[in-house]
Amino acid sequence: MLVAEILKNKGDAVYAIGPDLPLGEACSELDRLRVGALMICDQDKVVGVLSERDVVRAVARDGEAALGRPVSAYMTGEVIFAAPGETVAILMGRMTDRRIRHLPVLRDGRLAGVISIGDVVKCQIAEATQEAESLRTYIAG
Repeated sequence: MLVAEILKNKGDAVYAIGPDLPLGEACSELDRLRVGALMICDQDKVVGVLSERDVVRAVARDGEAALGRPVSAYMTGEVIFAAPGETVAILMGRMTDRRIRHLPVLRDGRLAGVISIGDVVKCQIAEATQEAESLRTYIAG
């Protein structure tokens, strides 16, 4: 399955904040939206990703003071992207190798959606279920 198909089923909602937002407010957004990461955008450009892991690292390093500092101080700035034409297998490899759980998707240089590890797992389960059903139908045939 391709990234474009996952986004078609999932939708293209992207939750983004600016790099100057205090970390405490970003945490509130993560909680309110019930997501594990936010895209950090400066105008139309993705400049980082703030994940739950980034928040844990920030608090572990700087304690409560981290919550008042801008997310740009703690976000992952080296953003790894996905493209609509890539396969789930490619994403699985990239996510595993880089130990990341969220990949923003760029289409024509613009943010088109976000794929999470949960989306990838859900897709793999659906494909395995479909394959098993096809085999059952063939055997029963």
